[in-house]
Amino acid sequence: MFKLLITKLHTPRWVVFMIDMMIVSVSIIASYLLRFNFDWSQIVAQSFGITYLILIPIRGLSFLVSKTYGGLVRYTSSNDALRIAIVTFLGSVAAFIISNILAKLGVVADYIPLSIVILDCVISMCAMTILRFLVKSLYLEHRTHDLSIQNVVIYGANESALTTKRTLERDVENYRVVAFIDNDIRLKGKAIDHVNIYPKDMLEEVLDKYNVTNLIFANAMQNKVLKQEVIDLCLSKNVRVMTTPTVNNWINGELSFKQIKNIKIEDLLERDPIHLEEDKIRKDIVNKVVLVTGAAGSIGSEIVRQLTRFNPKKIIVFDQAESPLYDLELELREKLNFYDFEIVIGSITDKTRLTETFDAYHPTIVYHAAAYKHVPMMENNPSQAIANNVKGTKYLADFSVKYHVQKFVMVSTDKAVNPTNVMGCSKRICEIYTQSLNTMFPTKFITTRFGNVLGSNGSVIPRFKAQIEKGGPITVTHPEITRFFMTIPEACQLVLQAGTLGNGGEIFIFDMGKSVKIIDLAKKMIKLSGLTLGKDIQIQFTGLRPGEKLYEEVLNDKEKTLPTTHSQIMVAKVREYDFAKVSEQINELISLVETCDNMKIVAMMKKIVPEFKSENSIYEELDSLVSLSTENVAEINSENELQKSKAKTDKSQIVYSDKNVFPIGKKFSLIH
Repeated sequence: MFKLLITKLHTPRWVVFMIDMMIVSVSIIASYLLRFNFDWSQIVAQSFGITYLILIPIRGLSFLVSKTYGGLVRYTSSNDALRIAIVTFLGSVAAFIISNILAKLGVVADYIPLSIVILDCVISMCAMTILRFLVKSLYLEHRTHDLSIQNVVIYGANESALTTKRTLERDVENYRVVAFIDNDIRLKGKAIDHVNIYPKDMLEEVLDKYNVTNLIFANAMQNKVLKQEVIDLCLSKNVRVMTTPTVNNWINGELSFKQIKNIKIEDLLERDPIHLEEDKIRKDIVNKVVLVTGAAGSIGSEIVRQLTRFNPKKIIVFDQAESPLYDLELELREKLNFYDFEIVIGSITDKTRLTETFDAYHPTIVYHAAAYKHVPMMENNPSQAIANNVKGTKYLADFSVKYHVQKFVMVSTDKAVNPTNVMGCSKRICEIYTQSLNTMFPTKFITTRFGNVLGSNGSVIPRFKAQIEKGGPITVTHPEITRFFMTIPEACQLVLQAGTLGNGGEIFIFDMGKSVKIIDLAKKMIKLSGLTLGKDIQIQFTGLRPGEKLYEEVLNDKEKTLPTTHSQIMVAKVREYDFAKVSEQINELISLVETCDNMKIVAMMKKIVPEFKSENSIYEELDSLVSLSTENVAEINSENELQKSKAKTDKSQIVYSDKNVFPIGKKFSLIH
């Protein structure tokens, strides 16, 4: 039976109950022996039999009601010991009272002596608790020999940390918590559940001393810099880093091991929390009809989620992607319990649909997030970049003016700064048009500009994750390429904040922090996955894609920006544009869409945005022609020019796009 308690099989509850009843039976005998100095004749003369008749049924009933036998003995905790103490004490009190009542009524000859009650209570309590902890110790010792134990350090020393420890002991066989780490130096030398607490500056020593394989963050760490240091240290020592969800996300108020997840790459790049001026945002949004375009996308959908916090009168969720819209609708209703919204399926390039939408809802505020954003795809399809990004934005902005929208907030990109690709330039043209409108009409046109967002559709994070799951290789375009990153919620919160700051005509630049080398990002993701670079998975360099540049710009230096009342938002210093001239040029550009003549379209884009200089693209030909006009651009599409372009491109690949045929690629290989 004792072997059953320490093996991997779960001990039946009735076995534990019977053992407890045997303990209390022996405890009564031991109490009388101690009380009467082992003189059996005195014991028999006392109320020995009465004690058994009263105390044993009470003990059995109290164990059944409290289910002290219900827990797994091998995972006994201080909570279990406390419950045994309480149940035993209350049972002893009940037995003493009942025996006195029965004695006074003459039902029994004598009552149970108080000394016997006290001795029995202490002996029963200690015996049941000690036996449980003995079984637990033997089980852990037995398990150490049978299993490959993984030593775990828990970062944090609070209730959440204790719950995490007990969850590991309950749910998994081969995890052993060897230490707690906490930032509070006053906890040094103390212990939680018999496990020592160490200060954060001893973390490396603890990892080495106990040969730690896993570190678990048991609570959200506010100091992001320190968290980054802890994670970097763990990764350098091949220690797996995990995290628990917040208490609000525990299932039925309990934590399970399945909820303890590997830390994500987003956690490594997160910064200090954004402090929003929520009162100002709420004042802007409350009881207003808000239209969000591109609402099914990663940015648009998060803007919708953020807006639900500020009690808008109605959110118009506008997009042409049916399935993602359906998913968002379910999330709003079932997860966020928000119902003041309307789903509108449509394209921003469809004037009829826009007319119906503005007629039906008359939005007060527009958040414009709809756009084509993939650089290589737009480089190959300039006509569609103009049709969707420029024409769609123009239509939406014009309707906003016509229907007296108070505020129009456009989501732009850092790729609009000194653009080197069609996509970035198309967004810069959108900025120019909305800025010029602001000088003519009451609607406040505001632009927000930021870099890459973690986890957005098409970003490197989901791509790297998919490549790692397939076993690699991870593909990086260039070993020196860097990008600015921001989380989706962080970006959207700043979009809402910028909307409150704008008086119209501004381009707000977000503080993107430090740029990140993509190769370093890939290496960290490999380590977080528990893999070894060069052994389990490889990194390959594929070469810069058409229109792609090594470094992005956000204009966040003091010479080109002005501060705002929010520390993470600046205003870009940009020149003003004449509406009549801009409108004429953009109308001409849009008219070229129907020709599908890529060279004419891109040439006109360069005319509107002179700083647009193509990189790693066929359109570099246009930059070399100093006096270029849209009338003679067609000559570049001749076969001779095509052959010249092909000769300049290494390992090129013919791509058919609209009416033009041109090479892209410029692939190269590097040994890193």
